[in-house]
Amino acid sequence: MTEQVLASGTEESEVIRPRGKVRWKIAVLLGSGILINYIDRLSISVTQAPLSEEFGLSATEFGLISAAFLWSYAVMQIPAGMLLDRFGVKKVWGAAAALWAIASVLTAMATGAWVIILARIFLGVAEAPAMPGAMKASGIWFPRHERALCTAIFDSGTRLANVIGLPMIAFAVATWGWREAFWLQAALSVAFLVGFVKIYGGPKAMFSKSAVTEAEYEYIVAGGASAEDVRPADSVATIGYLLRQRKVWGLSLGLAGAGYVLWMLLTWLPGYMQTGMNKSVLQSGMYAAIPALVMFLAELTIGGYLVDRLIGRGADGNKVRKLTIVIGMLVAMLTVGAAFTQNATASIIWIALGSAGIALVYVTTNSLPALIAPEGSAGALGAIMNCINLLAGVAAPIVTGIIVDVTGSFQFAFILGGIALVGGLCSYLVLMGNIEPIPARAVTTGASA
Repeated sequence: MTEQVLASGTEESEVIRPRGKVRWKIAVLLGSGILINYIDRLSISVTQAPLSEEFGLSATEFGLISAAFLWSYAVMQIPAGMLLDRFGVKKVWGAAAALWAIASVLTAMATGAWVIILARIFLGVAEAPAMPGAMKASGIWFPRHERALCTAIFDSGTRLANVIGLPMIAFAVATWGWREAFWLQAALSVAFLVGFVKIYGGPKAMFSKSAVTEAEYEYIVAGGASAEDVRPADSVATIGYLLRQRKVWGLSLGLAGAGYVLWMLLTWLPGYMQTGMNKSVLQSGMYAAIPALVMFLAELTIGGYLVDRLIGRGADGNKVRKLTIVIGMLVAMLTVGAAFTQNATASIIWIALGSAGIALVYVTTNSLPALIAPEGSAGALGAIMNCINLLAGVAAPIVTGIIVDVTGSFQFAFILGGIALVGGLCSYLVLMGNIEPIPARAVTTGASA
């Protein structure tokens, strides 16, 4: 073996970096797909004003439209995880990307609010494999000691959607109209589909085609990556087994606490700036980009690079990752500060600071399925975690809309978000336990029975 992990078998050891960077190109490719996913799902928030005006929508009704995506997205998480574990990342992501484009086309051609709701539900189905697929791919392509940075790279697509996507969509809406913005989304999805089908493959398959060097391939395998899709013996039984694990519920409910606040911001931040702070559509898109930029930087520098650096230098991986999650949840509570100001600048500062904490929670938690799932079931574990998280996400835009209609402000919406964060922190501390591999499911054969 030309390159190896020193003191093999421990992710905390100093490592020798090999020549070859194909795995990082894969991480960027995954991040590009997540970026387009999040542009698709977030653009509806920028179009609140023109959509509400054209179709006569109240804040509660717009909240229902915003949540339509999340209903189907949440419900389809576990089926998507099973498909990923059964057919592999390339086939499932390729088929899904084609459906993203169709969903955007349906929205652009909508003749009424009900058509938009149907298109958003369809988009939720189409995008369900995205995040669990990226989690699964990280376990195929990356050694254990590099997965924090890999996760930070692909998860940063969720943040860049606000930094790049929302201002772009806001410009398209302000310049051409909201329908044209969705046509633009469809074009982005088609472009990604072409690139993904051409580039993506597993390390083993790409090594056999000389697209990956021997040094990099051996480095990936020696670091604990599977190097190819490993199918579980029984997908349904695997799901049931994972749902019986306390650790899985600790991760999922903890992420749901942060997810409630994240989805409140993703679906309502531009609308909050438009209706609560009297900003224009274009201005609201620019304001929404600020917290996302802070999240992007926090993910890459702290949640990605620093975590991998500490573990690579010998720090205990369980302690580093768990401490990052706890600190992230505490910092996330700063978003509550926005409830006590009527100044747009002060409000966005509180939200940006708190969003940095949410980013640390997400990037660390999203790296865990590939680290702790039994072999071949990272897609299923990521899907379960996402599903439970998204149930909170479904509630966030609806509850926020109701609060705004009833009280006329967003104050209590931010306070409720703080309560959700406290619940999530308790789940991480009480239920999750140590960050360590879940034992493989015992399979009883007919003979032994």
